[in-house]
Amino acid sequence: MWSVIRLNMEKMDVQPPPIRTLDDFVLGSAQFAVPDIRNLERWNNRIINNLLYYQSNYFVSFLTILGIVGYFQPFNLFLGATVVTLVFMGFVWAAENQAPIRRFRRNHPSLALGAILGASYLFLTVLGGVAVFLFGIAFPILLILIHASVRLRSLKNKLENKLESIGLKRTPMGLLLESLGQEQEAGS
Repeated sequence: MWSVIRLNMEKMDVQPPPIRTLDDFVLGSAQFAVPDIRNLERWNNRIINNLLYYQSNYFVSFLTILGIVGYFQPFNLFLGATVVTLVFMGFVWAAENQAPIRRFRRNHPSLALGAILGASYLFLTVLGGVAVFLFGIAFPILLILIHASVRLRSLKNKLENKLESIGLKRTPMGLLLESLGQEQEAGS
């Protein structure tokens, strides 16, 4: 399985985007607005495009929070990360090999992500690492989704996302969104 993933990444020429400035990410030039919850398609589009544009910043933020939690609870963090990774890989494998799961993933991406996190939570409940999972893994994801929801897109953001959507540029977040069935939404 790892050789297939490595082969796919080599063929796609994955390029991590640059880390955006703090000014662009959260300070001065950043513009925020509460999304219109009546227009779920537009809200989903904003989240996906912000995830693509700020992915390096989100990755650094995620690792920082994970590092803080890992400093205090290293074993439980390792256990939680292992469980979530295995559940995610199992879901991606099942979605690629089982047509009903693939349709579910495409038609209900939020429920699919919820199922992955829910299954991970259940496994960790049995194993005893619930607090580490909630604070070390789910909390950074929640912060990332909140930022992606309220951050308005800039012209540079839209241009970068268009390059990603037409295939001129491949990024890790683009691959992750594809594995969650969101490739048709990116860049629109």
